[in-house]
Amino acid sequence: MRILSLLASATEIVAMLGCLDQMVGRSHECDYPPQIRVLPIVSTVQIDTTVSSAEIDAQVKQLARKQHEPEDPALKALSIYAIDVATLHELRPDVIFTQTQCEVCAVSERDVQKAVAQLIGYKPVIVSLSPYRLQDVWEDILRVGLVLGRRDQAQVLVEKLQQRLTNLASQTTSFGSKPGVAVLEWLDPLMGAGNWTPELVAYAGGKNLFGEVGQHSPWLTWQELQAADPDAIVLAPCGYGLERTMEDVALLQKHSAWAELKAVRDRRVFALDGNAYLNRSGPRLVESAELLAHVIWGKQLGIPVDNNGWIHVQ
Repeated sequence: MRILSLLASATEIVAMLGCLDQMVGRSHECDYPPQIRVLPIVSTVQIDTTVSSAEIDAQVKQLARKQHEPEDPALKALSIYAIDVATLHELRPDVIFTQTQCEVCAVSERDVQKAVAQLIGYKPVIVSLSPYRLQDVWEDILRVGLVLGRRDQAQVLVEKLQQRLTNLASQTTSFGSKPGVAVLEWLDPLMGAGNWTPELVAYAGGKNLFGEVGQHSPWLTWQELQAADPDAIVLAPCGYGLERTMEDVALLQKHSAWAELKAVRDRRVFALDGNAYLNRSGPRLVESAELLAHVIWGKQLGIPVDNNGWIHVQ
């Protein structure tokens, strides 16, 4: 089977199921495991990601408005991502993995359908994942396994991931009190973290302050952040690695309310690699929960984590 993955989490699932050798192409965001980086890239992002977070947000919102203006059909063709149809035709995948969860976060099913419609002579199968909560992620792993003929392996993988989370919850529950945790998925403007992140915070032994399980991430005001006054703050902007996240810390520090927050005074502000962990709906969400537990509880947790995946900000 010739596999094209246009979703980073799907790529990781394919790898965990032992089918990496069948992949023929990837999206511009698929970067893990490292060996897939030699594969042809089929997608590109059509906004300028080198500008500030506020400017990126403005570009995305402008495109989103234009996509939903029915009076001008031409504007509805605009998208945040583009697919190289010529490369797609050359690769001739049997199956394409994409998603319907968020058109901002990754190449969407709509983008793929438009590209596939331009192919001549064959039509690959399009498999769209739609994760909003952890249960959806487990079901997506099973769906990928079924498509790849690895249903049994997928079931074993899901059970192992679930057991790790159960073990983590058992340990963090024994610590007693649940500190209030604010996970910020964007820093300018402020955004909380929804979807599966509240579940990860719960497994990590914290009380999630913003965002609901299975719901898109909410925008926040500084007044709301002040009112919640978190015990710990985790910075994990969507699509940002640690280096890019740290560039935005100054945006928070210059706000008059920042220094007054309990988490800041107590030096419990951390950055997680949101691009690799929290925001990627694949097997490493379990590692994301362990990273959250590590920054919340420190050395008493005793679980090894990727020390390159987090930074103690202040």
